[in-house]
Amino acid sequence: MFALALFTFTLGSVLCGVADNVGMLLAMRALQGLGGAMMTPVGRLILLRSFPRSGLITAMTYMTLPAIVGPVIGPLLGGLLTTYASWRWIFYVNVPFGLIGILAALRFVDDFHGGEAQPFDFAGFLMVGAGAALLQFGLENIGRPIISPLATMLVLAASVLLLFAFSRYARRVAAPAVDLTLFRFRSFWIGTLAGGFCRIGLNGAPFLLPLQVGFGMSPVTSGSLTFVGSFGALLMRPLLSFFLRRFGFKAVLSGSAVVGSVAVAGFALLDADTPHWLIGLYVFCFGIVRSAQFMSSNTLSYADLPAEKLSRATSLGGVLQQLSVSLGVSIAAMVLGLVSGEVHAPTASQFHWAFLLTAVIPLLSIPGFFFLHPEDGQQVSGHRRKAEVQG
Repeated sequence: MFALALFTFTLGSVLCGVADNVGMLLAMRALQGLGGAMMTPVGRLILLRSFPRSGLITAMTYMTLPAIVGPVIGPLLGGLLTTYASWRWIFYVNVPFGLIGILAALRFVDDFHGGEAQPFDFAGFLMVGAGAALLQFGLENIGRPIISPLATMLVLAASVLLLFAFSRYARRVAAPAVDLTLFRFRSFWIGTLAGGFCRIGLNGAPFLLPLQVGFGMSPVTSGSLTFVGSFGALLMRPLLSFFLRRFGFKAVLSGSAVVGSVAVAGFALLDADTPHWLIGLYVFCFGIVRSAQFMSSNTLSYADLPAEKLSRATSLGGVLQQLSVSLGVSIAAMVLGLVSGEVHAPTASQFHWAFLLTAVIPLLSIPGFFFLHPEDGQQVSGHRRKAEVQG
């Protein structure tokens, strides 16, 4: 399944590159998304089944690192490709990595089978998929409408009704498309939902920053300013185990949410006249905080789940993680559209307001983190065991 996911994504990339109209490009992007949606949960499940819980932090930090580094490397690589080659190479560049991944998966990944296959819940799939799609479409139309305000409200209402209907429907189905019983596990719902709120707020900054400071810059220069955040993520990876053992999940998640909120607000102090080295240094520090939040919440989500729940948990967790990325961009774009009004090119002060308002979102996750108990995730972090030994 992992090799098939990689093949689907790679094939979709090739077809995106050869697209000769917008309709074909959109359809092939959907095929790409299908492969990516399979790749993430199956890859995470392979790690969860391959590592003991005591090694889960190391495994999950490696798993999460590409998701953190990707959005900051993307603008730089995209800038290089569009400047010196063609936009089509944004898709072609995936091909060698996809082929290497397929060969490596077939060669190195131990094969194992899941439990008994359940019938596909097509009705539930339609409700959840349509509800999530309409929600994102409605949010994007608030800031930059392509439909009337009344139609936008109807779209948002339809999304809420579909998701609510699924929550009632899922109680009567043996194997629903989304297993809502997973939210009975405290560490899972805190890691995915509370952590998701924080990720939405932190994912908006990499979208807004190149737009704010990039006026008049080449795509390469603009992309380079966000690229340095990946070095912050790399620095946090070996430090995370220490912080979790020393302070525990509750303190690390709450602290990184507060610092992350302050960091997003701090972007309002930057503009096109700010020295590039200062922007790079700030983005580097932001990368450290962002990776601490992402890696911690991702690890917590699966820390206490029984083995029989891992397959469905990785599927749901992968969907929520991808939604946090897309909603982060959508909400940031919505906020920017609201503060800029009908202006085609937002001013510096309007970007400042967009950052300040987006900075509120990570703070919404903190009440959820305070539901954590000392024993939550302790078999992964070792925090409580250390305290007991010292006691």
